[in-house]
Amino acid sequence: MPYVDSDGASLYYERHGDGPAIVFVHGSGGHHAIWWQQVAALRDAFTVVTLDLRGFGSTRLSAPRTEFDGQAFHRDVVAVLDQEDLTDAMVVGQSIGSIAALRAGLERPDRVSSVVLGHSLGSISHPELRELAAADRAEAVKLPVIDRLLTKEFQRERADLTFLFRQMGTFNTATMQDLRNLDTDGPGLDEIRDSGVTIAFLAGERDAVLGVKTVTRAHELVAGSHLEIVPGAPHSMYWETPQQYNAAVSRLRRTLTAPKEAV
Repeated sequence: MPYVDSDGASLYYERHGDGPAIVFVHGSGGHHAIWWQQVAALRDAFTVVTLDLRGFGSTRLSAPRTEFDGQAFHRDVVAVLDQEDLTDAMVVGQSIGSIAALRAGLERPDRVSSVVLGHSLGSISHPELRELAAADRAEAVKLPVIDRLLTKEFQRERADLTFLFRQMGTFNTATMQDLRNLDTDGPGLDEIRDSGVTIAFLAGERDAVLGVKTVTRAHELVAGSHLEIVPGAPHSMYWETPQQYNAAVSRLRRTLTAPKEAV
């Protein structure tokens, strides 16, 4: 599988299938392999691209690091888009991966037609959203980390997949504590509107990290955005309820469009 260089990192990524492109960007505990249930389900209808951000999975660093600048993550996504010469891609972020997904889309609207913010506001800069998200985080930190990500029922009934979920993070060099500047200098509503990139918010009804009320308000503020709330799904919907997640992603890929002005 291929690698591409990006600012001192050799990024690992994979490309599967054929058709309209979907690029998945993992969160703080993930890497390319967390999307196994998405690749298998979507590759017959779509080009599915997964990647490892710097500090994660099989990506190689030119020098050891103990801190990772979140401001660089979107350039990793752009490097893969350029390497594969993708256009009209839908970039799907998961949690903090949505920050990189949104910034990549805004920087390269020639390659990205839509961005799906999965369980995240993508660091959109707006005072009301910042306040709502902070309140959600204050409640989330009261829970054990695993309970923020997966429901207790799933943990009890699927001990095997819960164990595998925990193991995924052990392949990463970076941890959440090592990431800096994730939420700084986020895009404003005007920048998003002017980009021409279509935005969708994808969240679970039982997300313990970001509440439905907060996501719904973000959708209301981002003109022309789409909203998908999946009943009964947690923060890590892609893992716990993959059929519902895959259906939502497939539906968004088939319906989201961002008209491009003729050059």
